[in-house]
Amino acid sequence: MSLPDYKSTEKPPSSAAPNFHVVQLNVGGHLYTTTLSTLRKHSDSKLAELFSGPPKLRADTQGRYFIDRDGSHFGAILEFLRSEQLPKENIQEVHKEAVHYNIKPLIKRLEETPRLFGELVGRQQFLSRVPHYKENIEVLIRIARAEAIAARHSTIIICVLRTEEDLGFYDNAINSLEADKESVVTFGPWKAAPLVKDLLDCVKMDIESQGYRVSIQPHAVGKSLLSRSYDYFYQLTFTWW
Repeated sequence: MSLPDYKSTEKPPSSAAPNFHVVQLNVGGHLYTTTLSTLRKHSDSKLAELFSGPPKLRADTQGRYFIDRDGSHFGAILEFLRSEQLPKENIQEVHKEAVHYNIKPLIKRLEETPRLFGELVGRQQFLSRVPHYKENIEVLIRIARAEAIAARHSTIIICVLRTEEDLGFYDNAINSLEADKESVVTFGPWKAAPLVKDLLDCVKMDIESQGYRVSIQPHAVGKSLLSRSYDYFYQLTFTWW
C-alpha cells in the first residue's frame, strides 16, 4: 500500500492535511494504523500537537512515523480516541500513557475507575499523611541491600507509631530493643483512619512493586518484671534467592 506523499519526505502532516488521511505509526516497534482525525481528536493533547503544524516526527525505514516510546499500550489509547472505550486491564499502565500524551478526558475517566480511584484517592491520600513515607521506603531498601552480602535474607526492624500517644513512648520502646537501634526505620504518627495493618500492607506493596520479595511479621520485644512491652515493632524480611 502506498503512503501519502508527505510520508516519503518524512514530514508529519500539516494542520491543513485532510483528517481522513490514513497514518501509519511505529511506536517503539509496535505498528499501528489510524487517521489524522483520530490523532487530532483532542486538540490540547500531545498527539494532536505532534500531527499538526511544523514537522515534529521523523519516519522509520518503511516511512511510518516513529514515536520513541514503549508502544505496548498505545492501542488502548487509540481505541479510546476512536470510540471512547476504556481498557479493561493494564489500567495503571494506560493511565501513564494517557498522562504522557496529555489526553485529559481519558486521564479523568481512568482515575474514576475503582482501581485507580482507590489507589490515587484512597491509598495515596493516606500515605501523604504519613510523614516521610517515600523516604522511608528508600531507606528500607538501601539498608536491606547493604546487608545482603553472602546472605539469603535481610531483616530490618521497623517501628510503627500510630498516634501521638505512641510517639510519647518512643524513647522507652526503642531502648527496649536488643537489635541495632541505628537501623530501625520509624513510620508515623498519622492523622487518618487506616490502621497499622494498612500501613504495613502499603509498605509491602510499594517495596514489592520494585521487584523485591518481602514479608512482615511482628517483632517480639522481651520485657522484665518492671517494664512494659511494646507492640510497635515489626520485622521486614527481604528474600534474595
